[in-house]
Amino acid sequence: MTIDDLRVFTAVCRAGSLSAVARDLRCTQSAVSQHVKRLERELGLSLIERHPRGVVPTKAGRLLQTAVAAGLGSIDHALHRIAELARGEGGSVRITTGATSIRHFMSSAVVAFRRRFPQVSLEFQTEVSSRSCLAALTAGRVDLAWITLGTPVRGIDQRPVVDLPWVLAVAAGDPLAARARIEPADLQDARLIGLPQNSVARSQLDSWIGRSGIRPVFDTSVADWDTAILLAELGLGHAVVPALPQWRGPGHPGLRLLPLPDLPALTAGWAVRDWDNLCPLSRAFADTVAAHCGDEAALPVEPPVTP
Repeated sequence: MTIDDLRVFTAVCRAGSLSAVARDLRCTQSAVSQHVKRLERELGLSLIERHPRGVVPTKAGRLLQTAVAAGLGSIDHALHRIAELARGEGGSVRITTGATSIRHFMSSAVVAFRRRFPQVSLEFQTEVSSRSCLAALTAGRVDLAWITLGTPVRGIDQRPVVDLPWVLAVAAGDPLAARARIEPADLQDARLIGLPQNSVARSQLDSWIGRSGIRPVFDTSVADWDTAILLAELGLGHAVVPALPQWRGPGHPGLRLLPLPDLPALTAGWAVRDWDNLCPLSRAFADTVAAHCGDEAALPVEPPVTP
């Protein structure tokens, strides 16, 4: 059993495909299979089950995957820290987040950090969900994950940075644009633009809708919040979204953001493996983003439009 065997095995479990891992590693599918078979021979149990659409870990495979992911993550994190020490003032900070989060939460912080640490490389890895960001963090591929915070995750420290109130995004000419606030009853039978499936934001919104007893219809599903805002501004639907700072001001003249005070705020922030062992550069970047979010993230209430 080698570290390479364990790395390849966890990659297979994560991808659900031998061929996908072979492409990533630029080797043959047979070579990937040999790593898994070597582990199975040593342990005396099957670790993966083959299905027409890919592979899934067995019960024993899931146990090994969980243990190996944590162990390899710690090793990779330690190796990265050692490399940082060897480089001195230079080095890199590895961040994972959604594609739109850099623009909404980090743009000014990135500029400020680069001015302070011009020799440091910022490496961004975009993911499609908070869950996949946490997977990259657990595997040791990144130092910091900016996510929508949800339930606690074992082995991960979460630090809230900004609370985002929810709003209903509508076109300026929409009949609702004159409202000072939106009540749950206003969304009964409304046709809404759906937030990304399997996201923390969508889960929280669906939970609130269920508790409120209202029955909106989700006409369209989008991949990110910015697309929902664009469609709402074009008058192609209404969107219940967290209020992000970049949506205010002259950039969106045809948009109105109406408060939904009954819906609990969504919290965004940092997730790391261990704050106490976070390298100084990563901590400096996290603190810089938090400071800039404090300056920029508060969104004023939209004044009602006089008919």
